[in-house]
Amino acid sequence: MTTTMGLAERIGMVRAEVAEAAARAGRSPDAVTIVAVSKTVDRAAVDEAYALGLRHFGENRVQDAVRKFADPLPHDAVLHLIGQLQTNKARPAAALFGLIESVDRLSLIAALEKEAARLERTIPVLLQVNIAGEAQKAGCPPEDAADLVARIAATPGLALRGLMTIAPLVPDPEQVRPVFAGLRALRDLIRDEHPELPLATLSMGMSNDYATAIAEGATEVRIGRAIFGS
Repeated sequence: MTTTMGLAERIGMVRAEVAEAAARAGRSPDAVTIVAVSKTVDRAAVDEAYALGLRHFGENRVQDAVRKFADPLPHDAVLHLIGQLQTNKARPAAALFGLIESVDRLSLIAALEKEAARLERTIPVLLQVNIAGEAQKAGCPPEDAADLVARIAATPGLALRGLMTIAPLVPDPEQVRPVFAGLRALRDLIRDEHPELPLATLSMGMSNDYATAIAEGATEVRIGRAIFGS
């Protein structure tokens, strides 16, 4: 179990670095949401982080999250699905997560539409885009993003909030700056074509590169190791 003192120090450091990166970019720290990636820690660590002020938590695997959050988080916390979602896991995902960030194909859109109707709820989603073109990564190709955005926007029960990408893991964050810039440019292009969709959320950047992502316009950073430790 993560000690409260150690966790508090790490959260404080991340908050300070997020604020500094936002200030350098001429942005308010409040414009950047910290999503604590809790996939590698137990529920006790999540509860500690909540007590220390964090309200957004990210999980990769639906079944792991179902077990971890059998006792729901407080109503003001938001659970994000940041890992790849199989269509056969759409039902538990739709019931559990406050935001599904990994929508990337028509079959998944259809599965979530069905679950939204069954639950009589609107599911906030992000479109995951594979900006870097890595074969092992999920996400739609950039050239398919506009069509998928239009499809999600026309789907009852889904609310498109923006775009998400996962950059390659590299030693120097500057190497992946073009990935973050690419997602922002894609968002701006789609928004020009669909002005009715604000696409306010850009989810990009993790523990090793979130400052660079913020410089390129990230509104949400997904941070695990820097908060919860290795």
